[in-house]
Amino acid sequence: MTVFNLLVGGPTSEWPDTLKAGTVTGQWIGGDRGTLRLLDLGIDPVVAIGDFDSLSQSEYERVRAHVGDIRAAVPEKDETDTELAVTVAFRDYHATQLNIYGATGGRLDHLLANLWLVLKPRYRQHAHQIRFIDRQNTVTFYLPGNHEIQKEPDKKYLAFVPLEAVANLTLPDEKYQLDHEMVPYPISYASNEFMGSSGHFSFTSGLLAVIQSKD
Repeated sequence: MTVFNLLVGGPTSEWPDTLKAGTVTGQWIGGDRGTLRLLDLGIDPVVAIGDFDSLSQSEYERVRAHVGDIRAAVPEKDETDTELAVTVAFRDYHATQLNIYGATGGRLDHLLANLWLVLKPRYRQHAHQIRFIDRQNTVTFYLPGNHEIQKEPDKKYLAFVPLEAVANLTLPDEKYQLDHEMVPYPISYASNEFMGSSGHFSFTSGLLAVIQSKD
């Protein structure tokens, strides 16, 4: 498995403790200002991506001194910096799993762009390989099928969030169950819980986000 981590420019207050401590394993990609924050943690990312419009000249020179692969984009573009980084992670570095940090908190338009990224046709095939991680939540994505998810020890709550119409959503062994539910629009089935160390779910069409979270 080729695990990559991507740090984008969201508030550091939303970072999990493992990121603050610099103990996250895997190779790193820096998204715009996230590159500088990685350097501050003593991590040299393998690639830095973005328009870098938020960096001063001296900050950009620091990035150039530490990163061998820099992908600079013009500020006026159709893709966000996060989307550019996701493309490079899968297309050029052949990531099998991509953990994205710094994608929550701050501006709501950035948050929504990040969460809805997997709905775009070019990223949909990679939905199951993408995770968003912050200090309270882990968000994973699933395409139709039968799935099992393992409970994270520090998380109490479990949410199932159809991002589009979902058919036959079935939650057979969670605290609150569903049986072949037809979901016509995005909704959050929030505050569910595991009944053991794992849970199962299935659906036959659509795209589903699953969130494990804690207070």
